[in-house]
Amino acid sequence: MPAKTDYRFRASDAGHLHWEKGFRWGLLAVFLCGCLGTRGETPPSQAPTAQQMEQLAAGHEWAEIVRLTGAMKKRPAEMDFYYGMALGQVGRWDAAKEALEEGQRRAPGDPRFAVELAGIAFKQKNYAQAARRLRTAIRLEPEDPYANNFLATVYFLEGNLEAALKYWNRVGKPAIEDVREDPEPRIAPALLDRAFAFSPAATLRLPQFIDSEARVRGLGVFPQYQFDLEARDDGKFDVVFRARELNGFGDGGWEKLFLFFRGIPFQGVEPGFYNWRRQAINFDSLVRWDAQKRRIFGQLSGPWEHGAKYRWALTTDLRNENWAVRNGFAGPAPVLASFNMRTEKAGFDLTSYASGRVGWMAGAAVSHRDFRSAEAGAVLTPAMLDAGYELRQEARITDVLWRVPERCFQVTAGAGSEAARLWSPHAEAFEKLTGELGWSWFPRQEGDDYAMRQSVRAGTIFGQAPFDELFILGLERDNDLPLRAHIGTRDGRKGSAPLGRDYFLENWEMDKNIYGNGLVKVQLGPFFDIGKIADPGTALGSHKWLFDPGAQAKLRVFGSGLVFSYGKDLRSGNNAFYVMLLE
Repeated sequence: MPAKTDYRFRASDAGHLHWEKGFRWGLLAVFLCGCLGTRGETPPSQAPTAQQMEQLAAGHEWAEIVRLTGAMKKRPAEMDFYYGMALGQVGRWDAAKEALEEGQRRAPGDPRFAVELAGIAFKQKNYAQAARRLRTAIRLEPEDPYANNFLATVYFLEGNLEAALKYWNRVGKPAIEDVREDPEPRIAPALLDRAFAFSPAATLRLPQFIDSEARVRGLGVFPQYQFDLEARDDGKFDVVFRARELNGFGDGGWEKLFLFFRGIPFQGVEPGFYNWRRQAINFDSLVRWDAQKRRIFGQLSGPWEHGAKYRWALTTDLRNENWAVRNGFAGPAPVLASFNMRTEKAGFDLTSYASGRVGWMAGAAVSHRDFRSAEAGAVLTPAMLDAGYELRQEARITDVLWRVPERCFQVTAGAGSEAARLWSPHAEAFEKLTGELGWSWFPRQEGDDYAMRQSVRAGTIFGQAPFDELFILGLERDNDLPLRAHIGTRDGRKGSAPLGRDYFLENWEMDKNIYGNGLVKVQLGPFFDIGKIADPGTALGSHKWLFDPGAQAKLRVFGSGLVFSYGKDLRSGNNAFYVMLLE
């Protein structure tokens, strides 16, 4: 049996033949190893070029692109783009996403990766992720028509029409062919047409859409409304206005009864008549027979000169109230001052709804007051209880400082002034100045399933004002400065909430929709209030900062309803349960 030949290199005097054989086989082994090492890798001279990939993509040859670029071990970012795009076209979503994200890491300034990743998310119906990817692409290339149009389409499908218009307008879209109402409202067509700032056969612009919403709201006959876009086969859209309209005493028997009798639990009724002669002329009123705080209120309002940009209002307000000023609504809180107050007021104001960004109101009012059975104690000055006539001028302005449609977020600010002259024994003049800053946010793109709001308000009075002109922080049905763990009445009499000349109030709340069927809606959420009020020279005011956390439930029926709230005063430990009307 012949001996086994050893071809390995051996350094021996008699091994020259063995060395020569080992050298030849070694060269063969090196060659084979080199072939095996390069198997599956395209030689540099045969690597595909970007021009070739572009031509293949234009011909939709996705499988060929996958074959050529997938064979590369180290792909440049350009090849990652074509590889990921082709994988997406053949339905390999995970692999496509991995390739595109790798290319994006290598070329973070290239917007094409974000656009293709958005396309994958869109095909998987992950619209929120698609929108995030497209916003990234637009930050890198703001004028890209494809990305802007794509992002607008995503927001449109999510139900965020305002955000869709923002990005469509950048590419000259959407083209409106017709404007329709469904169902057709009873309001005069010419008046409703003046409320729409846009017109058929034109491009719908975002400022026009916002202005139209403000003017429709200003008509006062549509408690619920929305604008929808319906796509046409020719690439254009129809605008469809859908709304619930108030006519006469209400729209239907149950609605009429509810609107009239909703104040019964509070010893009052609220008769109203809407859209008289189809001209959006409305009458709102309140008749309250509560023995401690009787009130008759009426307001007649309508569009100025048959348009929708401005609205006039005539108001009358008669009150007969018994007051008992205390330091709290619960526990030991003796009466510090008491009186009966009667006031009669008539006024006129004009409100602008011309713009969805800036709004204003200007008006004037004349009033008379007198105080009976007054016991001022040590907290009220004689000037506060002066009887006589008053002439007042009022002005208010609001402005949307910042609007982010894609986030459903906006910041607003407002300021108000009331200057008045008294004809009374002390013949005083005074001015009330107020300011407000607030924001609102709807976390979801469509609807109001979640809503979060916060406002910060402050006010001061210059000069000597009568008692009924002081600010009140607390829950009371005639008060609009809620500190929700402080109730403004005790034993039916007003005066148990902190009041004074200078105040600061912060209100934060969040609402979550619990139930809704179109007519009835139930919301639940927490709130947190912070307030302080003072009256220099008197014992009135809170004297300290007040902190009121709590929770509330809102029940809406036919657009109106009730608020059930629970608040806890962290200073005193008092608990406050309260129910009031929701407008």
